[in-house]
Order: sequence, then structure tokens, then C-alpha cells
Amino acid sequence: MATHHCVCPDLAFVDRADIKQYIGPPPPKAIYTILASCLGELMRAGIIAPRQTLVDARAIESWLRFPHDHAMASVRLYGIAQQCTGFSGRMLRKLPFLAHAAHTTPHQHSVTLDAFLTALSAAVDTEQQARRQLAQAAEMSLCVQKLSLDSPSLH
Repeated sequence: MATHHCVCPDLAFVDRADIKQYIGPPPPKAIYTILASCLGELMRAGIIAPRQTLVDARAIESWLRFPHDHAMASVRLYGIAQQCTGFSGRMLRKLPFLAHAAHTTPHQHSVTLDAFLTALSAAVDTEQQARRQLAQAAEMSLCVQKLSLDSPSLH
């Protein structure tokens, strides 16, 4: 069974699963790998041009300590990956699409990797802001529900 609804999954659904195990969101190295694979596909398709090689996730930490000019895009992508902590794999795969759709110049045939990383960072910021707003709205809703339950004059 796989679900991203961890707060209150449907118990009838959970009972059908043979193995029940919580697997949290991916750690930063896995996030980097997911994002790097998406960017690699966008480079292959010509949406990001020219093609550049990104450092493998297993080697990224050594590049962070001793950055070189040809690895700066990888270092930057790793920083963006760290901002994505807590995002699901599905959201991570959606971010490059959102970055391209909302944060690049329309009708432009291709963008540079540097410009795309700027767009990706903006998409992450937008997603984080939306999550904060949803959390605040949910918190306010819970407060209103609690007040209505606690207040005898409202019954």
C-alpha cells in the first residue's frame, strides 16, 4: 500500500494492505536525484539548453566542500533540493513542470540551466507559500470548530 495521506488514512483501506509501513518523504540526496533526473530529461528534450552534466548525488557532498565552476549548477540544485525537504516524490516530479509553466518566459524555445534553476527555486518558494497558507487556513478552521464546540451559547 502506498499513500501520501498520513494524517487520517481510511481504515478500511489500510486493513486491506498486507504490509503497513510508513515511509516518509525523501531526504535531500534523494530529492537532488529526483530533480536532477527531471532536469536531465528536460535537457534531452531541448527545453533546457545547452546540455550540462550534473554531479551524481553520491559525490555532491564533496563538491559542496570544494566547488568548481563546472559543478556550480549541481551545487545550486542541491541547495534547491534542501529547500524541498518534506515534499512528496509526486510533488518533486511536478516542480520542474510548474517552474517551466509559471516562471520562464512564454514561447521561448529553450532556457539555460541557470535560468531554469532560478525558475525552479521560484516554484519551490511558491509551493512553500501555498502550503503555509493552507496550514494557516486549516488551523483557523480547527480553532473555529473548537470554539463552536466549547461555547454553550452557540448550541
